[in-house]
Amino acid sequence: MGKKKSSTAAAAPAEPVPPSSPDERSETEEVLELIQVDTGDVVKVKQVLDEAAVLAVHDAGVQECHAWGNVKLAVMAAACAFACVAQFAPVPFPASRPLLAGCCAAYFALSGALQLVITYVDADAVMVTRPPGGCGAGLRVRTNQGRYDERYELTIEFDGVKESPCVTKSWSVGKFFDVHGFFDEYSYMEEVEKVLKRFLKKDYDTPKDKKAKTE
Repeated sequence: MGKKKSSTAAAAPAEPVPPSSPDERSETEEVLELIQVDTGDVVKVKQVLDEAAVLAVHDAGVQECHAWGNVKLAVMAAACAFACVAQFAPVPFPASRPLLAGCCAAYFALSGALQLVITYVDADAVMVTRPPGGCGAGLRVRTNQGRYDERYELTIEFDGVKESPCVTKSWSVGKFFDVHGFFDEYSYMEEVEKVLKRFLKKDYDTPKDKKAKTE
C-alpha cells in the first residue's frame, strides 16, 4: 500500500515587508502624540491654547518679533550678574556691605523694571509679529480666559496702533478638549488660522461685533 501524499499545499514564502520610511514613521508618531491636561486647571488649559495659537501663526508664515523678548532677556541677565557679584565677590564681610547693598538695590530695580514690561508692554499678548505682507505694522495676538470660565477668547490686532481694528473670536474649551482632557490641537490651529486670514483680508469686526463671537 503506497504512502498517501500530503494534501496540504506548501505555504508560499512570505514577501518581506518594506521598512517604513522616516516620513511615515514621523507622521505616525505625530498622530499618536496627544496632549492631555486637567481641564479643571484653567491656567494650564490657557497655556496649552496660547502655545498652539503661537504655533498656528508661525505655520501661517508670519514671523514673530523678538524685540521686547530680547529686552527682557537683557534685563534678566543684568539682574543675574548683580546677584553673582553679590554672591561671589572676593570681599570679606563686613567690608562688603556697600557692595552687597548696591547689588541688592540693582537686582530689585531690574526685577521691578522687568515686571513693568510684563504688565504694561506684554499685557495679555501672547505674541507680537513682524509686519506681514501688505501691512504697515506688526500684529498683536491677545488671549483671555477668566478664572473658572469655560470660554477662551482670541483677538488679533495691529501692534502699537491706537484704536486698532481687530478680529475677535471666542470658543468653549470643550470644543477642543474631550472628557479625558486630550487636546485636539489641529482643529484649534485651523480655527486660529481662520481668524488670522480674516484679519489679513481686512475683514475686521464692526462696532456691533465688539463682543466676542460665540458658537
